[in-house]
Amino acid sequence: MSTIRVFQAGVVLILLSFGISCDTLLGGDHPASFKGEEQAQLTQAPTVPDSLTRSHNTTVNVRLEAVEVVGELSDGVQYRYWTFGGQVPGPFIRIKEGDRVAFELMNHSANYFEHNIDFHAVTGPHGGGMATKTPVGATSEFSFTALHPGLYIYHCATAPVGMHIANGMYGLVLVEPKSGLPRVDREYYVVQGEFYTMGPTGQKGYQPFSMTKALAEEPDYVVFNGSVGSLSGNNALQARVGETIRFYIGNAGPNLISSFHIIGEMFDTVYGEGGPFPTHHSIQTTLIPAGGAAMVELKVEVPGTYLLVDHAIFRATDKGALGMLEVSGEPNPDIFSGKNQD
Repeated sequence: MSTIRVFQAGVVLILLSFGISCDTLLGGDHPASFKGEEQAQLTQAPTVPDSLTRSHNTTVNVRLEAVEVVGELSDGVQYRYWTFGGQVPGPFIRIKEGDRVAFELMNHSANYFEHNIDFHAVTGPHGGGMATKTPVGATSEFSFTALHPGLYIYHCATAPVGMHIANGMYGLVLVEPKSGLPRVDREYYVVQGEFYTMGPTGQKGYQPFSMTKALAEEPDYVVFNGSVGSLSGNNALQARVGETIRFYIGNAGPNLISSFHIIGEMFDTVYGEGGPFPTHHSIQTTLIPAGGAAMVELKVEVPGTYLLVDHAIFRATDKGALGMLEVSGEPNPDIFSGKNQD
């Protein structure tokens, strides 16, 4: 055995003498190839962080805070959200395949409950959930290497897990492939989620969480980005004719499958299940499972208002799963013409 070790050491010394680095010997994904560190650029929905232009891997520092806060779920309806960062969904996190993530979770001292985080992008026990069990007022940390590219959900996984997700503790992390993603003109961040309240849909005032409805899988609200109207009216998404748009779409659940559709458009490209490589083209509606994600791209060619919906259509018309994409620019009657074009 000692002879083998001596031989291996000799081979390494010979290779090093020819200028072959340890990084090469150990493989490009080995931590020895990391260069420095950086703070993650975190953005709130529907904004997406800038594309990563670096070619090397690094240590990315990510810091989130669990915050329980009362906000408006619908017009005149107040709800106590459990959040990462004070909003639903939590911040969008953008890293590169092979990066090392140094993660820190704080649980605000004014909260009532213990929280943690489960990253679907983690290779390791409980997605980091056991390592980040964080009592009120405390801080926890762990690290992981992003081995697999793709778009992934993260969420609180403290028991009862479904309750923490249903109250708003979720977000998306994009692990860009080493080669990057194709350039587009705009990117948007949207996560669908369900809310279960004691009162019926639309009942004014403060509405507490209903475990009975959650167990029956009967949500009062199915919404994009945490509330009814988050992507409509003055909050509508914007684009111009001729632009290509990429949507990063998550479905936090905790129960329902999403049938994501944009009325008046088709998805030129779908990255199914949030994978980094295109899987389908010219798709009308794409399924996103609870706890899953997808990337969709489309080029807008005609001005007007386009509706983002869950095509389980009563969720859009009666429960809030409705958003708007306002496209400005010159009409194109060769593609579409008609009165009341908006």
